[in-house]
Amino acid sequence: MDEIKINDSQKKLYEKMGYWGKKTLLDYWHTSVKMYRDKEFVVDDRGYRYTYGQLDEKAGIVASYFLSIGVKPLDVISFQIPVWSEFVIVTIACMKVGAVVNPIGMCYSGREVLYLLNLCKSKVFLCPTWYNKTNYEKLILSVKMDIKSLKHIVLLDNLKEKESSITTLTEILSSHFPLKLKDEIKVNSNDVAAVLCTSGTTGCAKGAMLTHNNIIFSEKYFSKELGITKDDIMFMPAPLNHATGFHHGIIAPMLIGSKVVLQQKFKSKKAIELMNREKCTWSMGATPFIYDILKNIREDELYLSSLKFYLCGGAVVPEEMVRQAYEYGIKLCEVYGSTESVPHVFVRPDENIELTFGTAGRTMEGVEVKIVNENRKEILPGNLGEEVSRGPNVFVGYIGDKIATNKVLDDEGWFYSGDLCVSDTSGNINIIGRKKDIIVRGGENLNSNHISQYISKFPLIKDEAVIGMPDKRLGERICAYVVLKKEVNSLKLEELLEYMEKEKIPKRYWPEHLEIIDKIPRTDSGKVKKNLLAKDLKVRMSRQEESSWKGENSVQEDQEKPQNQGLCAPS
Repeated sequence: MDEIKINDSQKKLYEKMGYWGKKTLLDYWHTSVKMYRDKEFVVDDRGYRYTYGQLDEKAGIVASYFLSIGVKPLDVISFQIPVWSEFVIVTIACMKVGAVVNPIGMCYSGREVLYLLNLCKSKVFLCPTWYNKTNYEKLILSVKMDIKSLKHIVLLDNLKEKESSITTLTEILSSHFPLKLKDEIKVNSNDVAAVLCTSGTTGCAKGAMLTHNNIIFSEKYFSKELGITKDDIMFMPAPLNHATGFHHGIIAPMLIGSKVVLQQKFKSKKAIELMNREKCTWSMGATPFIYDILKNIREDELYLSSLKFYLCGGAVVPEEMVRQAYEYGIKLCEVYGSTESVPHVFVRPDENIELTFGTAGRTMEGVEVKIVNENRKEILPGNLGEEVSRGPNVFVGYIGDKIATNKVLDDEGWFYSGDLCVSDTSGNINIIGRKKDIIVRGGENLNSNHISQYISKFPLIKDEAVIGMPDKRLGERICAYVVLKKEVNSLKLEELLEYMEKEKIPKRYWPEHLEIIDKIPRTDSGKVKKNLLAKDLKVRMSRQEESSWKGENSVQEDQEKPQNQGLCAPS
């Protein structure tokens, strides 16, 4: 395992304040099993239900297998597992042998898996043979020879196709006994417990190392400030490899002895059915999830009787969506954080929504946040700057990449997020977007997320994203990618600009080029993959010489500001 980066004075402070302790995640797991052995812990939408005791037994068997193949403390175990109960079983099994978990998104290709497993020097890899029409056995076997550290592959089902020597989870569960408590491997609370992949919106994902203390603090205080107790039931539709699913879908319920309901692939009607059946009281996920849920409640006259609040992360939450959810008795609370500094700013469910509109809320206990300028000097509330955080939750470095670590994590423990925000005098923080989301048009900085909020209100548009379009004269112009609603056949830029003019939206925010696509590419957490849109735009532009780049959805190059016209070509 790579050397971790922890500021010694901060470490002593966190220990003095009680934020960090000597207990590991395994210690907390044992406490929950002892107190809630017969209580349901995990339910998934395939029909699997496990109590704390039942899941502990299965995890113990898998842990016994891990030791039998030579897994040692702090070895990395990587896996591509959907939102299934097996994900939780493998995670707990890793804790029992002191291994580091490295969950990988189901959307990752063979090339990306190859990169990540080499980065982490993974010893074991687990995956299903098939999932969602993808053969993961074939995927891992295609890159296995190029991963020197990889010694063992485990398939989660009995449908193995290529290599009969591969072990299956079924074989493990039938041929091993649960690991005895005395044989479990103890590690230090400041050792790395997980390597979580960043969302990779700008390129290759990085592996953020998080210690037991990082994770325990995050979820203990997260639950405390949200008022979540052992009697609450979490509904988790987000991928468990992501910080949202891993921290809040597995660890938070585990620490307090509550229950989690998993949905392997989000479908709003099924989600409503599951939440009602299992009496889920809270949930967390990307903004599009709650958008679809509210739409179904409204159009199909459905209801959610038990859900008290839904936490939204990964994208800005529109004010009208917050109000609509409130009408149905659901508090919609914006949450802000990252893989490196897991949600540490959020709106509390008991706060007045009128006072928190447009903000991600306040910082949680134990975490410091400041806003800095381009020179990393702190600036006053009301000024736009970069969000920087320091606290017991902040990661301890990127695995295998000290250069990347030192760029964002300074020697005093401050993590530079790359996110632009504004704070107010009440301590609320308004996240504006990524520094890289700025479009520089003729020397003027325009925030693409700000523009997105205007476009998203256009009645014919279902989803959208805004990026900068390279321009010889102005540097960049505004390009909008949109997905039309099902009943809409076409949209011209002229129509969109007429709407923006009618709504009195300043002309500097008007899009200058429009692309209509079937789906906006997003990460597991709902963030737009703007790097993919930029590549797509480059391809579209390269199909013709720049001098002939024309179309009804572009505006003239010599316009000072986009005007209310659609058919034009640059001169």
